[in-house]
Amino acid sequence: MFAVRSFATKGFLLNSKVAGAGFIHTTTNMSGAKVAVVLSGCGVYDGTEIHEASAVLVHLSRGGAEVQMFAPDVAQMHVIDHSKGQPSEESRNVLAESARIARGNVLDAAKLTAGDHDAVIFPGGFGAAKNLSTFAVDGKDCKVNAEVERVLKDFHKAGKPIGLCCISPVLAAKVLPGVEVTVGHEEEEGGKWPYAGTAGAIKALGATHCIKDVTESHVDVKNKVVTSPAFMCETKVHLIFDGIGAMVKDVLKLTGK
Repeated sequence: MFAVRSFATKGFLLNSKVAGAGFIHTTTNMSGAKVAVVLSGCGVYDGTEIHEASAVLVHLSRGGAEVQMFAPDVAQMHVIDHSKGQPSEESRNVLAESARIARGNVLDAAKLTAGDHDAVIFPGGFGAAKNLSTFAVDGKDCKVNAEVERVLKDFHKAGKPIGLCCISPVLAAKVLPGVEVTVGHEEEEGGKWPYAGTAGAIKALGATHCIKDVTESHVDVKNKVVTSPAFMCETKVHLIFDGIGAMVKDVLKLTGK
């Protein structure tokens, strides 16, 4: 039933092929910013992109941040057998699957408040478009998970930075009117940017799309929203790692810590 789904925008084909204990070690010096990281499961096709989550955590650790991970306590849209690229006849919980990445130290997103943190970061992965929102099937007409929407609005209202990478910038585009974000380039360029059509959906949501290369981040100074393309680009992993690092560095800079 879910063998092939479209993100409802040209260029972002789900391949949906469309499906996360221990404690995460961030840093021994917890004197920096307190940053919340919101996960969407575990696995690129139905949850958080694991390399992106790892990159976010490594760069936050280097920046001296104190990290707490969160995820909504909801069922996944569906579960993908990543070895076959096909849906599996089972159900999984986003919070429980996110615990795989968080080494068990993950809290319900309902407990996440802007008052307790200096910034929030959303790694990408298809889970952002399936579990944190319905963008995978509804495109610009998507709905955002109620807790995710609340978190985005609360941090924005508090003037605290929000970081997003890969497909997750669509969450900000939907929830924060007039925000500036990037998902990379706006043309596929021979397959280098296979999801370039997402830029059009972002514009349709009323947001501004800014073209950036994979190693770059875009800072919307007014809204304190920082975004980076990550795996929206088909390229070497270390370049994606560097781009996420640029995003994390800019988020931490905006905290003033």
